[in-house]
Amino acid sequence: MTDESFLDGEHAAFLEQLYAQYQHDPYSLDTQWQMYFQRLDATIPPAAPLPTNGNGKVLAQRSEQLHVSRLINAYRYLGHLEANTNPLGDYASTLGVPQLMLEHHGLENIDLDTVFDPGSFNITAKPTLGNIVHALRETYVRTIGFEYMHILDIQEKRWLQKRIELDMGRAKLTHPERRKILEQLTAAEGFEQYLHRRYVGQKRFGLEGGESLIPLLQTLIHEGGKQGLQEMVIGMAHRGRLNVLTNVLCKPAGDLFSEFEGKFDELYTGDVKYHKGFSCDVSTEGGPMHLVLAFNPSHLEIVSPVMEGSVRARQDRREDKDGDQVLGISIHGDAAFAGQGVVMETFNMAQTRGYRTRGTIHIVINNQIGFTTSTVSDSRSTYYPTDVAKMINAPIFHVNGDDPEAVVYATQVALEYRQVFQKDVVIDLVCYRRLGHNEADEPNMTQPVMYGIIRSLPSTRAKYARRLAEAGVVSEGGAKGLVDAYRTKLSNGGITCCNSQTRSGLPAELETHWKAFIGKPWRQAIDTACPAERVRSISERWISNIPADFVVHPRVMKVLETRAAMGRGEQPADWGFGETLAYATLVEEGFDVRLSGQDCGRGTFSHRHAVLHHQGRREQWIPLQHTADFQAKFTVIDSVLSEEAVLAFEYGYATAEPETLVIWEAQFGDFVNGAQVVIDQFISSGEQKWQRLCGLVMFLPHGLEGQGPEHSSARLERFVQLAAQENMHICIPSNPAQVFHMLRRQMMRKYRKPLIVFTPKSLLRHPLAVSPLDDFTHGKFEVVLDDVDILETSAKQQVKRLIMCSGKVYYDLLDERRKQALTDVAIVRLEQLYPFPAEELVELIARYPNAKRVVWCQEEPVNQGAWNGIKHRFEPMPCLEVVCVSRPAMAAPAVGSLYMHQRQQQALVREALGLNEG
Repeated sequence: MTDESFLDGEHAAFLEQLYAQYQHDPYSLDTQWQMYFQRLDATIPPAAPLPTNGNGKVLAQRSEQLHVSRLINAYRYLGHLEANTNPLGDYASTLGVPQLMLEHHGLENIDLDTVFDPGSFNITAKPTLGNIVHALRETYVRTIGFEYMHILDIQEKRWLQKRIELDMGRAKLTHPERRKILEQLTAAEGFEQYLHRRYVGQKRFGLEGGESLIPLLQTLIHEGGKQGLQEMVIGMAHRGRLNVLTNVLCKPAGDLFSEFEGKFDELYTGDVKYHKGFSCDVSTEGGPMHLVLAFNPSHLEIVSPVMEGSVRARQDRREDKDGDQVLGISIHGDAAFAGQGVVMETFNMAQTRGYRTRGTIHIVINNQIGFTTSTVSDSRSTYYPTDVAKMINAPIFHVNGDDPEAVVYATQVALEYRQVFQKDVVIDLVCYRRLGHNEADEPNMTQPVMYGIIRSLPSTRAKYARRLAEAGVVSEGGAKGLVDAYRTKLSNGGITCCNSQTRSGLPAELETHWKAFIGKPWRQAIDTACPAERVRSISERWISNIPADFVVHPRVMKVLETRAAMGRGEQPADWGFGETLAYATLVEEGFDVRLSGQDCGRGTFSHRHAVLHHQGRREQWIPLQHTADFQAKFTVIDSVLSEEAVLAFEYGYATAEPETLVIWEAQFGDFVNGAQVVIDQFISSGEQKWQRLCGLVMFLPHGLEGQGPEHSSARLERFVQLAAQENMHICIPSNPAQVFHMLRRQMMRKYRKPLIVFTPKSLLRHPLAVSPLDDFTHGKFEVVLDDVDILETSAKQQVKRLIMCSGKVYYDLLDERRKQALTDVAIVRLEQLYPFPAEELVELIARYPNAKRVVWCQEEPVNQGAWNGIKHRFEPMPCLEVVCVSRPAMAAPAVGSLYMHQRQQQALVREALGLNEG
């Protein structure tokens, strides 16, 4: 095609159509079309006019119009780089962006009164070049930097453009609303100053420099109330936490003062005051709002997925499928937001089926520093700390923390966007730390230039008070009166924030009733058996309820048919049957079940088959969702490839919903070490630190089977080391009936503690790891199991050697003992390692009065496994000396050679049975 042909007939019409599309959104076209436009510009004579408007007035020349369209999009794409978002001014100056200059687009000599077609740019004034440039600068380069053009959805971009461009990026506030902001800033600043004087030198991780967080949160609460939100769950780290507790969540100041003075409940370990959470109810124009601040440790961003799990539980309880009633708010630090991988993991879950919460408001308290790391080149590899949010196309609003009205406006837009699109949105609150990392820190040691600027700055409140005084909104005396009034309320020790509490909790139908589980013993008598007829009916419905035209994989159908036979008692039950039957009975009895983890629908080892897949179409069928006419929910989720964020999410869910059996399954047990922070900081210690009960169940496949160091151990030793103060259950069930009763016990008791289950791999199909139907229709979960071969009292008296063990090694011992026809060796199983079943074990050992040799046998190395965590449990037992038989101490959990593994296992079994002794 020659250049001249561009103006001929159909080509000219075709290009006119492309040109109209380019005006609508220049960056939506690919490079090829932009090259066409460059050729078009080169071939059209300078005087060639554009089509006229409805009044016959010429708008502008085509090439000039094209350049104005590019200018508009340059501001939309790049304006945030030149926006005045940094309260420290020249310390970290904004970029000078040449694309925002008229000269860059060849428009410097164009009359500013020339009228252009603004395309999709929302301008209310006459679209002259001068008015367009003025509106662009007012919208995009003042104290908010709107970063959103990375979003792929054109509808979202158009909505944002209309929302912010018509307002020119600023709030339209009345005098009372502006005075309210000043009151909130006064409270934020006054709180920190009061504590600084009253508790000299004590850490509080104050909000000085970021006081605009308080009006930001108040805006979210009250605007959210107007839009129908009824609950908000907040997750945040240390900075500003005490301020938020007092000035947003209405925690009585006197309670906080008691914590500063070291007064707390000695029944629990407790925690430092800036880790604690709180909940309350406040009034909004739309009705009462329930607020929750999640408890969290010093591990910064780990609270984010915990908060998301709590939000999802509350949405599920309300059947809030669109997130119209419950909102999650995640408050981050800039260094942690950019630096910690759990942030990315949590974002990756944001729109997934099992973990979405219909949009989270993320607030980054951007101190422009990470402890002592102030240079960008040391703290991250991205321009903004918020760039990770682009992975899910979240809009990002960078806002100057010293302009509280801009903060309020950015918050309003962020909330509306979330409500409309049910997606995450980020507010980058650019501020600073007036003091150091904590109140005892001296920042001049490492940031002398930054703190030279900071100490010369008036506070955010002082600036805003002066601004309102100049505008005649409030007098200097009136501003000072706010200071005095707040100080008086704080000194009185009561509730200081202006929100009045409207009720003591949620409506009864939405309460979680955790009090029913407090102080209950773990040895509760509970009937977990299931009548034989009910077992048969359930197992047959797993097949009969499958739609007639649903094509199931032949091997999977064989599994279902076998389970039906197991339910009729025609053959022993395997692990998959016992586990699935537990879920079916629980959902029939009104308990929701939520099972998540990598590959948990089918099961990593193909034992579960909770989700059936049509072999000809992309359809699924979940039999456990159709087990009864009226049943609770069964949810099974193949999770994203994450341990830390997913386990944290499930912990958050379980802490908010005691009537749901929440299970997280590791793909292999050793993968749990990718979530060690969640285990150490939440699961094992959350009750003692924060009095948070949790019934979360963890399935950790465990057992040395020659698969190498990485797929053998679920790190049992770490859990028994963490076990204390009845903080969790640690169980290693060895047969299908045991897992059935164990899972039912977990929900049917009025007792909620984390349950750590070391589940099998090879035992899923081991011919000895089966249970008869009677074990489901009778009995209970047995914390200790006696020898299955030595039943008579007379036979027990012949036993000279007693072996105690847990897990897979039991079947290796049993098999070898039977081969050797040993009658003087008994093997008993500890099915629950914690709480340690001392009473039951003493009673069982007494049945073997002549056992002079007592052995603890484990297949793990001696420095791993259960031994070091339980050997002290045997010491109080009378006349009992226990020796350990295990692999020798090793740095890795297992060898990499199958041949070496088998030799080690054989030697271990023989030693435990005493076959090598004289």
